[in-house]
Parts: sequence; C-alpha cells; structure tokens
Amino acid sequence: MAETRKIAFAASEVEIAQEALAELSAAYGSVPEVEAEVIVALGGDGFMLQTLHSTERLDTPVYGMNCGTIGFLMNEYGADALLERLAAAEETVIHPLRMRAEAVDGQIAEALAINEVSLLRAGPQAAKLRVSVDEKVRMEELVCDGALVSTPAGSTAYNYSAHGPVLPIGSDVLALTAIAPFRPRRWRGALLPMSAAVRFDVLEADKRPVMADADSRSVRRVRSVEVRTAPEVRHRLLFDPGHGLEERLIREQFV
Repeated sequence: MAETRKIAFAASEVEIAQEALAELSAAYGSVPEVEAEVIVALGGDGFMLQTLHSTERLDTPVYGMNCGTIGFLMNEYGADALLERLAAAEETVIHPLRMRAEAVDGQIAEALAINEVSLLRAGPQAAKLRVSVDEKVRMEELVCDGALVSTPAGSTAYNYSAHGPVLPIGSDVLALTAIAPFRPRRWRGALLPMSAAVRFDVLEADKRPVMADADSRSVRRVRSVEVRTAPEVRHRLLFDPGHGLEERLIREQFV
C-alpha cells in the first residue's frame, strides 16, 4: 500500500499490548479510527477478530502486530520502521459468515463470524442435528457434540482442531465439520461452495439443548441456525511480504 501517515492504534488490555500502544503512539502518533488510513491492532488473534468486527463499516485495512500467544492473523511485533512495513504490506480480503439463529423461545439473533459458526451441545447428552444445504436435507440426523461451518481464513482455528480440512485463502469453499460425531461415526464433514446456505435444525431441542457461537458471540438454546457467506462485508488484512495468510495456511499443515 502507499506510504501511510494517519495510523490508528488499538490494543488489548494485556500489559505487553498496552506497553506497545504507548511506545508506538509516542513514535508515530495516533488518530481516531474514522480518520485513519490504516488501523494497527496490538494483541493476539482474539483481539484482531474483535478489531475487525468493530471496524467492519470503515473499510480501513488492519495490520496486526502480535502481542499475544499464537498470532496467526498477526505480524511480528517491532517498533522500528513501521511506516516502511506498512508501505510494503500485502493485502488479503476476506468475507465473513452471517449467522441467523432462532432460539426455542422464538427470539432471533444475527451475528457475523470471520472464523466460523459453531453449534455445541449445552447439556450432558449429545446433540441431534438435521443438516440442510441450499434448502435440501443432506443428513436427517447427525448425532454429535456439535458441528461448524468455517471460512478459509478460520480453517486453521477450531475447524482444524476438530479434524476439519485446511482451506487455501482465495478458495471459494466452506468447510462443514462435525465435532466428535457419534452417528454417522465416520462422517468427517463436507466441502461446500462459498455460496452455499447451510441450515442446522436442532432435534429434541428441549431435551438436548444446543448453543450457537459466531466468533465467541453465543446464542443459547437454539432451535435452528442458518449460515451463509456475507459477500457484502469485507475485511482488509495487511501482512508483511512473504508472511500472508496463504503462506501461513500452508506452513500450518507441516508442523
């Protein structure tokens, strides 16, 4: 991107991120997010997701610097030559998922998810889910601890831990992954077109309560959940050359 002058710094509450915020703000100055040419997020992946959600209406690129643990969505922290790093950064555009969840009491909740939308059992018994894709029932009954739909950007997060596939950035597919499936025992999920609309109907919702989660924003005791890509919403992430999401996704599969 072109050389950046107006930077908005945002930091998580952890001490190391707050120290980085003070150091970088003193060195480069900081403007409000609505005036910024770029937002620099200081923290871990959780804080990056929080920043992307809170600034999604600004269409401002976000450059993360790792002051957390894993930092999959972040660049390495360094206070020196930040303007040069921002000028050389490569942009990746990702689109989130839109979740529409109906609770057993009829309440409707909607949320966006950059990584995944997941359904999880909320009681001692396994969940029973009916799975439909584009209004066609594909599985009458999935008995499991849960299921999730993941974007390519989120495929190395919860999806990967649940033995779902790693999806290349830029691929027009979503991962539908079962979490600890019991019946069908060997079903490991499916790859779906990015345009697919996935619906989960919770069977025996009162007896077998299920919660839905979109990037850690939860809805309890759901009856049904619909998930589809939100192409009208875009997030612009900046990475140092050679360290973008595509490289990280490949590297993650060889560790």
